[in-house]
Amino acid sequence: MIILAHKICLDPNNIEATYFAKACGVARFAYNWALVEWKRLYDNGEKVNEGILRKRLNAIKHTEFPWMSEVTKCAPQFAIKDGLNKAFKNFFAKRAEFPKFKKKGIKDSFSLSNDQFKIDGDKIKIPNLGWVRMTEELRFSGKIIGAVVSRKADRWFVSVQVEIQEPTPIHTALSENQAIGVDLGVKDLATLSNGAKITGAKPHKALLTRIRRLNQSLSRKQGAKKGEKKSKNFKKAQARLSKLHARIADIRNNETHKLTDMLSNNYSVIGIEDLNVSGMAKNHKLARAVLDMSFFEFRRQLEYKSKIKGGHVILADRFYPSSKTCSCCGYKNDALTLSARQWTCPDCGISHDRDINAAINLKNYAVSYMVSACGELVETVTSMKQELNFTTA
Repeated sequence: MIILAHKICLDPNNIEATYFAKACGVARFAYNWALVEWKRLYDNGEKVNEGILRKRLNAIKHTEFPWMSEVTKCAPQFAIKDGLNKAFKNFFAKRAEFPKFKKKGIKDSFSLSNDQFKIDGDKIKIPNLGWVRMTEELRFSGKIIGAVVSRKADRWFVSVQVEIQEPTPIHTALSENQAIGVDLGVKDLATLSNGAKITGAKPHKALLTRIRRLNQSLSRKQGAKKGEKKSKNFKKAQARLSKLHARIADIRNNETHKLTDMLSNNYSVIGIEDLNVSGMAKNHKLARAVLDMSFFEFRRQLEYKSKIKGGHVILADRFYPSSKTCSCCGYKNDALTLSARQWTCPDCGISHDRDINAAINLKNYAVSYMVSACGELVETVTSMKQELNFTTA
């Protein structure tokens, strides 16, 4: 069994949108209240966990915070159980900093348990609210685990988690045409070992002029200065800017999904690099271009989609010299600079396109890895590797 989520856009009216905003506010308040209470109990040397915090909030919310009863009880409970609890787990595991207070308008969301909502076609029933229209029906059929209602700019979404039977893998064996290398870059989003290059939409770069214009307009409104009361014009300008950033994210996400779908459907062995994205982003000349390509999201989607479909994503070490190594003879050109897009191997004399050569090396690396890792596939993969080397030469 696996759990998949289907994120669906909602079509609420003003009353329903107001309810969603209230529920997000209750979840945010519960999170911040629990964080303060956690610090107080910890400083006093008392035992503290998410169960204790939820019991304390339930004991006082009807008297001290009666407005919390206007929305579903799941909103404050899951904000502590999942939100704050997960934040502290990441902190203690040294994956994140100490939890900070949530702010209004930033990642607004609230959760629902599977017994607190119903789905009927293109409608969802939410406690204390009723039926809300969805723009499409639920894509998966199976046991519903839960749901999360969230806001992105001026739109509301519900992400429904469904437990389904693991689908039958479409890749059951390796063949000559089921291995490929993918070299990610800032000039082209992806260069494939078969010679294809996917330029990428680069939505942030394409809409950068409009972003700057909206930022300038926002900075001139009353409320832009710290401590100044935000005017209605400021909130309108802020909404326009948020809507544009949401559009950029949607364009980028759509392109990433299409590319990873194509690769996971057609190839059972995919070789990519383990890129140090955070380190690359520290270069102020490349940071915007690197983040506009969404390398981490590409890898995340490719890994889970390939796993479902029976494929394998092989990660080459981030120090693996895929660009500097000749894919024909194996000569390593240490003198190759980042600005050189074409180079000729001084050993065998073959001319290389930098990115295509790197993709071919990643493909050969992935095939070699599968040879050593999968004994039952040695014969098939070995013949494929010989064919690849012959074709390259």
